[in-house]
Amino acid sequence: MQPKIEKKKLSFWQIWNMSFGFLGIQMGFALQNANASRILQTFGADVEHLSLFWLVAPITGMIIQPIIGHYSDRTWTKLGRRRPYFLAGAILAAIGLMLMPNASLFVAFLPALWVGAGFLMIMDASFNVAMEPFRALVADNLPTDQRTLGFAVQTLLIGLGAVIGSWLPYVLTEWVGLSTIAEQGTVPQNVIWAFMIGATILVVSILWTVLRTSEYPPEEIEANASSSSLQKEGLSNIFKDFVQMPKAMKQLGAVQFFSWFALFSMWVFTTPALAQHVWGLPATDSASIEFNEAGNYVGVIFGVYNLVSAVFAMALPVIAAKIGRKSTHAICLIAGGLGLISMLWVNSPEMKWMLNLSMIGVGIAWASILAMPYAILAGSIPPHKMGVYMGIFNFFITAPQILNGFIGGAIVKNLYGGQAMYAIATAGVLFIIAAGFTFWVEDKDDVVVSIDTLEK
Repeated sequence: MQPKIEKKKLSFWQIWNMSFGFLGIQMGFALQNANASRILQTFGADVEHLSLFWLVAPITGMIIQPIIGHYSDRTWTKLGRRRPYFLAGAILAAIGLMLMPNASLFVAFLPALWVGAGFLMIMDASFNVAMEPFRALVADNLPTDQRTLGFAVQTLLIGLGAVIGSWLPYVLTEWVGLSTIAEQGTVPQNVIWAFMIGATILVVSILWTVLRTSEYPPEEIEANASSSSLQKEGLSNIFKDFVQMPKAMKQLGAVQFFSWFALFSMWVFTTPALAQHVWGLPATDSASIEFNEAGNYVGVIFGVYNLVSAVFAMALPVIAAKIGRKSTHAICLIAGGLGLISMLWVNSPEMKWMLNLSMIGVGIAWASILAMPYAILAGSIPPHKMGVYMGIFNFFITAPQILNGFIGGAIVKNLYGGQAMYAIATAGVLFIIAAGFTFWVEDKDDVVVSIDTLEK
């Protein structure tokens, strides 16, 4: 049996380079999250059907991430184990970003709504190919006492990318002068150009990580594993791994379920919620100047919560070192829940600035959601199965979104009388429920993070 390899500590900037591709990935996600509902409504989707179209994201993630994790565990090329998947996913995602808002150009073949939904599927599948190995790469390359910092740096870059992506359409209108008005059935120029810029930054940021990051070779990963049969396991072994998932993963499943059900509601329904509840528009309005103002402002407030998450991310290791990862995560989720619930009291365009205050709590929760569950989980996963288990863990993210996709629109239509803002308030309650489940999770790897480590 080979001796266990001790992983060396990395500097802050090495960790930064290793995760830099997440900046572009999350910029693409942010453009999607803030604008997909708006684009689909422009192409003719009804409010109550939006959540069904958004099912594309979690379904592709549920299928693709475990498979990518499985194969990236077993891949070794000149680019390493995880990096080939970053690069391939980034190129395909960039194509989806460029084509989705331009779906009306393909109406000779299919209705724009279905073309747009198809490009959304391509984009989501590609994001998942690029994104899944990043979680595994942090766990691969960092020793235990740097993992919280590693996931926090990822969250910082996710936040920065999301701020740029969320604010870009608004900036292109206010600072560059691109039009926010378009003909019926077409997407405004500010949104189209934002997606083009996002595609470019996505590819460049992934290339940065690919070219400036090294990985441990297979023999060193295997030296840390309890078995040498890694290459002999087939794709069907994913199901065996699912059944034998670590106890901590099962416990985190409940936390993730309520958290991601809530997040899906926020992403899908914030545009119609603001249009109806703040701007006072009817649910059928998807082309007026006011509707596009509401859509632009969704990008603004989504940028705020992502900016808060980027800043707050670097405080997470310090807080977790003082009170533990579980308590840190629970407090952050409660802050997010209160933020979403508070949006109920903003009911006119003159009060829209208050939504930015609501997003402070959401940003705190988002920072923790992107870091703490993975930091807790990483210590329970066998090193040679890091990729596949990070992919399987994605089931607890995608399953609640799929459920929400099927029932969320019906709830808004039949229970909330078509008022999407009540779906946002319900999401806030679910965040608080998730916080309660956090205390049941076993975190056997909750190490104290040295302040000296954070300052390097």
